[in-house]
Amino acid sequence: MVSRMSDSMEPIEPQVAPEAERETRMTPKQAVGEMRIRVPVRANRTLRTVIDRANRDDQLKGWWHVANVNAVARMEINDHSWVHIQIVTNIALKLLRQLTKHGVEPNVVRDYGYTRDDAEVIVVLTALTHCVGMSVHRQGHEDFSLFLAEPKLRELLDGIYDEPDLTVVVSEVLQGIISHRSDGQPLTLEAGILRVADALDMEQGRSRIAFERGRVGIHSLSAAAIEEVTISDGEQKPIRISITMNNSSGIYQVDGLLKAKLRGSGLEPYVEVLAHIDTEAEKRLVPLYELDL
Repeated sequence: MVSRMSDSMEPIEPQVAPEAERETRMTPKQAVGEMRIRVPVRANRTLRTVIDRANRDDQLKGWWHVANVNAVARMEINDHSWVHIQIVTNIALKLLRQLTKHGVEPNVVRDYGYTRDDAEVIVVLTALTHCVGMSVHRQGHEDFSLFLAEPKLRELLDGIYDEPDLTVVVSEVLQGIISHRSDGQPLTLEAGILRVADALDMEQGRSRIAFERGRVGIHSLSAAAIEEVTISDGEQKPIRISITMNNSSGIYQVDGLLKAKLRGSGLEPYVEVLAHIDTEAEKRLVPLYELDL
């Protein structure tokens, strides 16, 4: 759960698949009324303003709702509701802050002379808008997210950045959105962070809809096997991602899916991944698995 991933984040209650399905049975007005994104803004006033504006934006929330209806009710895949957005946003911010704490500078700092606060705004906006295109269709949703997000980003940033900085910030967010696709090629640290954060929304209850509905296969079994994901300082690298599993089938999530998102993300030099099988009920064929990047 996100509250265990962060040293200073507000506690966020875990959400499970039935909760995602419950939302799909609400009216749009009811669903939107329950949505509120919370992140630890710390002293970043620009980030606080952006989050406040997002929490008042019913169009943005409407996209999140339709995306979840398409994903959960119509396609019966994993949750793509505002809860997914909340989790990915907090993970992405945690990853960015872990990296900057260890002296790794975001691209917008190096390339444009922006501040780390600006990098946080870009990463958070990318997380907030990365899958709004799911409101159109799953297939090609990254492309749909681009044309939906561009004018919305300018609304959310109105009066915060002047040109040409406004266009630069929006462009960096759009690059992060398109780079999270399966064959994406992130050009910045910020874009790579979103790509990895999206893949780390995998704890138990987050991706087990197909399993609960009786679709037993490697995808559903491995998704249900992930109990906990924590992010902390690594021993050899700035970030350690620790994944606790209740079953060795969860290795597929780590070696098959997370590894694919990490490779080419630009985060490979900074991340170590350890997966633990924590159960007495299963024979521990692989008690500790370290991902080879």
